[in-house]
Amino acid sequence: MMLLSSEVAKAMGGMREGGGGGLGVVGNLTWAEAQWVQITSGWSDFQLYCCTFWILLAGYILGALPYMILDYLRIPFFEMYRLQPGFYNDGRTIFKCCRDVMLVFFTTVLPLQLLSYPYFKVSGITGALPLPSLTTVVLQLAVFFIIEDFGNYWIHRWFHNGWAYKYFHYKHHEFTTPMSFAASYAHPVEVLVLGIPTLAGPAIVKCHVLTLWLWINLRNWEALETHSGYDFPWALTKLIPFYGGAEYHDYHHLIGGKSQGNFASVFTYCDWLYGTDKGYRFRKEFELKKMREMAMAQEQGKMEASDGHNLANGSLPVEEKKKQV
Repeated sequence: MMLLSSEVAKAMGGMREGGGGGLGVVGNLTWAEAQWVQITSGWSDFQLYCCTFWILLAGYILGALPYMILDYLRIPFFEMYRLQPGFYNDGRTIFKCCRDVMLVFFTTVLPLQLLSYPYFKVSGITGALPLPSLTTVVLQLAVFFIIEDFGNYWIHRWFHNGWAYKYFHYKHHEFTTPMSFAASYAHPVEVLVLGIPTLAGPAIVKCHVLTLWLWINLRNWEALETHSGYDFPWALTKLIPFYGGAEYHDYHHLIGGKSQGNFASVFTYCDWLYGTDKGYRFRKEFELKKMREMAMAQEQGKMEASDGHNLANGSLPVEEKKKQV
């Protein structure tokens, strides 16, 4: 992976080689490209590659923090959108979750990243100019999400069978009431295996390192949202076709280790296609039926209250008036 290729160095007039060049020698750069050159000019390829871990870690913490603040403050307005109202994780559980997630990041994710540098170098991920266009980035991200979702579906489904659940996936399901930081609360083996579909997209489709950084954070933020325990109607992700979201994945955790559905990480079409969303759809239909029955009961109660008021005032009940008409 040539993050800062020789092409960039040449375009900068030997700036990385210590030859007194500068941004002025690259007259055809866009503003973004000029900033990129200026920021990365003193970095080796490996140093820039190592930024991936810190960008991933910072994005994870900053993405989880707003949801954790909401859990702590329990503001009534936001509580209306909580999927399991009244159920919260205690301080000891939260501490254990944060500790274990940080351990996974530093003892599993970081070493894996350092060891995989040659692999990414061969895959062709680059930091060279030109920077990718917005269209290219959007299309590549769409491909990455589709690849990750399909791979994650089958791996996650496998983790719910036999010894794979008993020895590895059980840890993630210690949370029947999910919280954002628990998105990566998992056995190191599970983290490694589920990392395969996440990195498969960038490995298959040659991309810029900036696209890689954006991708891993978007995937992180999606996972944080689906584990947040909140389903906000204004979330922009609701505009994405076939997007599952927090409610969809919360059902998977609510059922717990016996869950045999809602395996997909992002979209819903794999569960629909392979029939692993039947329990979830049945529950949704049941809830909708109960809501209709409650609405009808409330309406009937209002009519009876109105009839009682009419009788008290010497008027005919509503139904009697209808019969006379």
